[in-house]
Amino acid sequence: MSAALEQNPGFDVERIRADFPILSQKVYGKPLVFLDSGASAQKPQMVIDAMSQAYATQYANVHRGIYQLSQQATDAFELAREKVARFINAGDTRQVVFTRNATEAVNLVANSFGWGMLRPGDEVLISHMEHHANIVPWQLLRDRHGIVLKVAPILDDGSLDMAGFQALLGPRTRLVAIAHVSNVLGTVNPVAEIVRLAHAAGAKVLIDGSQAVQHMRVDMQALDADFYVFTGHKLYGPTGIGVLYGKAALLEAMPPWQGGGDMILSVTFEKNEWADLPHKFEAGTPAFIEAVGLGAAIDYVESVGLEAIQAHEHDLLEYATRRLKEINSLRIIGEAPGKSAVISFVLQGIHPHDIGTILDRDGIAVRVGQHCAHPLMERFGVGATVRASFGMYNTRAEVDALCAGLKRVMEIFG
Repeated sequence: MSAALEQNPGFDVERIRADFPILSQKVYGKPLVFLDSGASAQKPQMVIDAMSQAYATQYANVHRGIYQLSQQATDAFELAREKVARFINAGDTRQVVFTRNATEAVNLVANSFGWGMLRPGDEVLISHMEHHANIVPWQLLRDRHGIVLKVAPILDDGSLDMAGFQALLGPRTRLVAIAHVSNVLGTVNPVAEIVRLAHAAGAKVLIDGSQAVQHMRVDMQALDADFYVFTGHKLYGPTGIGVLYGKAALLEAMPPWQGGGDMILSVTFEKNEWADLPHKFEAGTPAFIEAVGLGAAIDYVESVGLEAIQAHEHDLLEYATRRLKEINSLRIIGEAPGKSAVISFVLQGIHPHDIGTILDRDGIAVRVGQHCAHPLMERFGVGATVRASFGMYNTRAEVDALCAGLKRVMEIFG
């Protein structure tokens, strides 16, 4: 029996693949094997059609017009917000702020909560596995505002060192900002326990869910995080749209980060009155067509089922891990228990860029480099890695193609 037939017989991956038009094309005459969903996932036809229809039939600026097209566009935009709120089980749509991406969402919190509610000497605690998007905004706040940035260590298997994390929680800790899932290691952090410990210490918590919401169910009311961010393009939606979830009381107390149209109720040259949530944080014309696309992506993911997607991807992770470990001189970076469907690795004596270039000639798309996580690379003593990240449309046969490609790489480098 083939590897493809052995995997999850109840999950119709070929039907799902048919929904993604890009997967039918060839690269250098070879079938496309797309193993870079951690950077940006491919889009189902449902998302492409929803955005195309919005442009073709109901395009007008939102929140500004009394004419029918504007009202229809506004309704579609706010319907997308409702879909996001249901998807993450937010208690109120006012808690869902649209941003350009997760990076902008983190920067919003750093510049609004950070500047408005933190004082010099207050501490922000992150971890050693963070993406640059959850490092640099806090460094800027440190350098410009005088907060203290602390970094929780990680263990050799890629797990968060919880003892080290707890030791760094102190009376001056005001915010814990940490990834739900590492984009390099695939480590799934114990975010519920992190939230509990941080709240017990009097700190607020921001969770970067960019690598989580497309793989597993998240529930804001159960998690109790103060802030949660994610991006649309990794969730099978378009670029240019992201989400900041925040508890309403915090968002109400935070000052606006950006000023302009639609985030105000009134403006005079002497004073301004801010709009209600969430519009206080959505200055200017929003990415309303992209929001429609994100709403369609959420519809698509829910039609497949997050639990089914997670089981399928776990099967791929186990199969790929087993196959890759059969390759001599291959080292997997990060093997934390319960990790997500991401595998970063190195081949002894062969630069990841060379590996990626050769694999590309076989139609295999992987990410190579430092993955916007330079400190993590230093922690594991590597300059760069190859990363294969899986989505709902990947198959065991594609894992086999990756392994065959890697063996060809080794033959070339002798």
